[in-house]
Amino acid sequence: MKSSVPLLDTIMTYIVKRKGKQVRPMFVFLSAQVFQGVNESTYRGASLVELLHTATLVHDDVVDDSDERRGFFSINALWKNKIAVLVGDYLLSRGLLLAVKNKDFLLLEIVSDAVRAMSEGELLQIEKTRNLNLSEEVYYDIIRKKTASLIAACCSIGAASAGATNDETEKMKMFGEKIGVAFQIKDDLLDYGDDDIGKPTGIDLKEKKLTLPIIYTINNTDRSTRSYIINSIKNHNTNKKRIAEVIKLVNEHKGIDYAKKKMEDYKNDALEILNSVSNNGSATNLKMLVEYIIDRNH
Repeated sequence: MKSSVPLLDTIMTYIVKRKGKQVRPMFVFLSAQVFQGVNESTYRGASLVELLHTATLVHDDVVDDSDERRGFFSINALWKNKIAVLVGDYLLSRGLLLAVKNKDFLLLEIVSDAVRAMSEGELLQIEKTRNLNLSEEVYYDIIRKKTASLIAACCSIGAASAGATNDETEKMKMFGEKIGVAFQIKDDLLDYGDDDIGKPTGIDLKEKKLTLPIIYTINNTDRSTRSYIINSIKNHNTNKKRIAEVIKLVNEHKGIDYAKKKMEDYKNDALEILNSVSNNGSATNLKMLVEYIIDRNH
């Protein structure tokens, strides 16, 4: 990630030192282990995924006007939006060049398709949540595009890099998509937790984001409660007391329990797919990673 431009070099050092859990590259490596094992192509695939994922995060912080990322100042908070957008573009270009120079065209196609889906998901969310009237079906469509598409790409990249057949690669993609949906539902649930979860409780509601617990509650309550919740999110989203009352209502109406059950259903569906691909113990570590992302508290 070295650059001849001093400012860019400084920012790259800042990004690299503050990397996150790197769950997505782990999905690449552990998916490769299910087949013929990790090789140089797998390492490039994992690097490609992390570069493009980091690029999208830098751009997301600009879009969301967010000052914080992973407990540290975001790039746009320290160096302003223009530089953050250019840094995101630079990260994207480094990922593309890594794949092209090594002729990893299949891996590049998989990731590029995921980035397309992620962009569509973001725009779909903006379009559909403006009036705070989101169905469960649309919610799943959004998170399949926004979150699950990249995890699906990670699993198919790992498989493809390790010599899996087209059918096996497609199954690993489906496994990754199911896990990606469960991953996002878990993220939604963290917004209602009491622990130190890496983001303040209720932040999704403050940002007027409709997640599964709140969608279920809105669609399964009386008109008065529904109006109160929607009015609170729309017009009183910075009022801590009102947001706390909404969180309480979500708990009382079993929105949390419903989301947890859906998360478990997606996880179990994913593990069924994985078992159909590998039942010889080579997927043990991948299954452990799945359990980790479901049980995590941040």
